[in-house]
Amino acid sequence: MGNNSEDNILELKHISKYYPGVTALNDVSLSVRRGEIHALVGENGAGKSTLIKTCSGAIEPSKGEIVVNGKSFSKMTPKVSEANGIGVIYQEFNLVGDLSVAENIFLGRAIRKGIIVDQKAMERESKKILDSLHIDINPKALVKTLTVGYQQMVEIAKAISQDAQLLIMDEPSAPLTNAEVESMFEVVDLLKSKGISIIYISHRLEEIFRLCDRITILRDGQYVTTLNKDETNQDELVKYMVGRQLTEIYPARNPKCIKDEVIFEAKNVSGNGDKNISFKIHKGEVVGFGGLVGAGRTEFAELMFGVEQKTKGQFFFKGKEINPRSAHEAIAIGIGLVPEDRKAKGALLGLTIRENINMPVYHKDAKMTVIDNKKEKDNAQRYREEISIKTPTIEQLVKNLSGGNQQKVILAKWLAADSELLIFDEPTRGIDVGAKQEIYTLINTLVEGGKSVMMISSEMQELMGMSDRIIVLAEGHMTGELNREEFDQERIMKMASKESED
Repeated sequence: MGNNSEDNILELKHISKYYPGVTALNDVSLSVRRGEIHALVGENGAGKSTLIKTCSGAIEPSKGEIVVNGKSFSKMTPKVSEANGIGVIYQEFNLVGDLSVAENIFLGRAIRKGIIVDQKAMERESKKILDSLHIDINPKALVKTLTVGYQQMVEIAKAISQDAQLLIMDEPSAPLTNAEVESMFEVVDLLKSKGISIIYISHRLEEIFRLCDRITILRDGQYVTTLNKDETNQDELVKYMVGRQLTEIYPARNPKCIKDEVIFEAKNVSGNGDKNISFKIHKGEVVGFGGLVGAGRTEFAELMFGVEQKTKGQFFFKGKEINPRSAHEAIAIGIGLVPEDRKAKGALLGLTIRENINMPVYHKDAKMTVIDNKKEKDNAQRYREEISIKTPTIEQLVKNLSGGNQQKVILAKWLAADSELLIFDEPTRGIDVGAKQEIYTLINTLVEGGKSVMMISSEMQELMGMSDRIIVLAEGHMTGELNREEFDQERIMKMASKESED
């Protein structure tokens, strides 16, 4: 590894993890130096989460050695990991909403006077930790009243209160707004200045270059290389991550696939916080929906999908007025929704790929409530191959798939339902560059095959790279509409931050 092992807070030596039929990690070795921010990158399914879970004690490696501060372990437990100064901030926070900030920071380790919990002492200590991180949160506030960004800060404070010397951050920016991401960066820089080492996992390469000192790349459960940030660039990283160069992240699309036929129209629609919105989507077109967080984009998609009801205006589908009162009605009309929160709303994680893909079509394929097993398997197999879902079998539970493959299962579900208009809400959030390009190619294939797509995205490059037209919302109002030749980042941002005129 090219450095003295005494300089390392953590060394992972020849770590392997096997599951029946799957090698999640194969002989991975890496080291983390004291006081460095070390990025861990790779496509979904590369083994990043499995590797950090071996450090935190959530997973027992099949082989290998974990060395923390010179002490060697063949496996960790959460208690041993914590006792040795390792703290983990997962994407899903381990906080109790009905308890205060101070109670969460000292959860399971309450400060006591005799047998009585010393609330004031916990609040005092919590304030000290929060102040040291320049975080202004009231220790008495209930966690459920905090924004996601502040909840993340509570998780960081909790780890610091446990004397964490190595903090593992798994996709920390994924749930945050842009302003919250900036605050988180400041805290990460501050932690580094205090000598705390950080393993930072992110799909957002610009963050890696903003924060990290060294970068380790995993691919297909194997160690690829470790690079100094100053000696590499995004293109090289992508090549190592996906094993090929992504010369064109946004694949070119045949403009002739857009037809004159209007598949969907909204006329002066209000409801779910949106006001007076009108636009059209043509057959074979990708219409991007831009705007800042809270602009009303997802809210409008919910109106279209029948999850929420409009209070005014009209919807038309293929020229005929529609008024979906539920998701079932929207599906029957020919509208599908790939939601932003694929774990909570998009897929049934505890069911198999086969069951998920067939979910919208059971009512079509079932004879007298008996499911046609052969048809069901053929259907799932067809879409697994068509959109390259990486899995050993269609009987695999969706929760065991990577984020990109979970997204593909949801897409396969709507293809099986023969949806003519697909609404994608943040289609590549939390997905790596290789899987992103696959999703973009799938979107192109869909519209070239005569489907239409409405794509909500907070990533400006994605919005401009994939859309034929962009509609911009701000505070529930439509503030602009641009054709491809008019796309301009500054112009879109001005529209997105426009004060609405009631």
